[in-house]
Amino acid sequence: MKKTILSESCNLSNYTTIKVGGIAEYFAEPVSIEEFSYLIKWANLNKQRCQIIGAGSNLLINNIFIKGLVLCTKKLKSLKIEPYSGIVEAEAGVMLPTLSNSLAKNGLQGGEWAVGIPGTLGGAIYMNAGTGNLSLAKNLISVKVINNKTHEQLEIEKKDINFEYRFSSFQKNDLTIISARLHFEPNGNLEQLIQTTKNNLKLKTETQPYHQPSFGSVFKNPENHYAAKLIDEMGLKGFKIGGAEISTIHSNFIINTSSASSKDIFELITVIQQKVLQNKGIYLQPEVRMIGFDYPN
Repeated sequence: MKKTILSESCNLSNYTTIKVGGIAEYFAEPVSIEEFSYLIKWANLNKQRCQIIGAGSNLLINNIFIKGLVLCTKKLKSLKIEPYSGIVEAEAGVMLPTLSNSLAKNGLQGGEWAVGIPGTLGGAIYMNAGTGNLSLAKNLISVKVINNKTHEQLEIEKKDINFEYRFSSFQKNDLTIISARLHFEPNGNLEQLIQTTKNNLKLKTETQPYHQPSFGSVFKNPENHYAAKLIDEMGLKGFKIGGAEISTIHSNFIINTSSASSKDIFELITVIQQKVLQNKGIYLQPEVRMIGFDYPN
């Protein structure tokens, strides 16, 4: 194994936005698709479980020893934009705020909403991340993937991918997203697009605990309800377990006030679910992916 690209016993709390996580047996941040592919193959040949993380938002990793290989895509950040056609080619590790700002500066419209989402393109497609009824699935043309079993690279058309609310078929299949082709509306008003993008970010920072360690939204919105409103109605804003607190700014956010453990956060998620279920008869489904927990993902 190329020692230069693989590290052992890596603390994953440095790779999650909520700043908790266990120790990965093996960890790597590939800088090219070739390296990424090589590492997936290495894990397979050595019968190691391979788990992919992006920006580590929407991710709770238990504070335990995580066996196998954890790959972080954040260094796969090639981004090509054709301003005239509106065609965008981006690798899985491109951050959504970077994408959003680059689109605006190139006069492409349709990505202004993504500026405040602290995730990667790959993660956003995998989770079908979005805001309101907007998500990247709308702009997607195709996705390039690695088949984890055969290691071949394939390009999948959008029509062959199942997208639902906060769900994509990548959560169920054995394919790893490496890049995507998207289309955004060209020839937009540059000043207006840049201003809208700035305003969207301002709104996020004013209505969410943007500068504190968090996941982003913890729960999916149940049909005809808002998770934040349900949590509010339970009087849980500001409720704490250890160092984990339900944000007083937005109650669908859990923040790490200083020294939260993954156990604190997991317990807080469970308390919220129990209270809402008991009082409203509604089960809140986490949007957050969990690694190292006995939790159905």
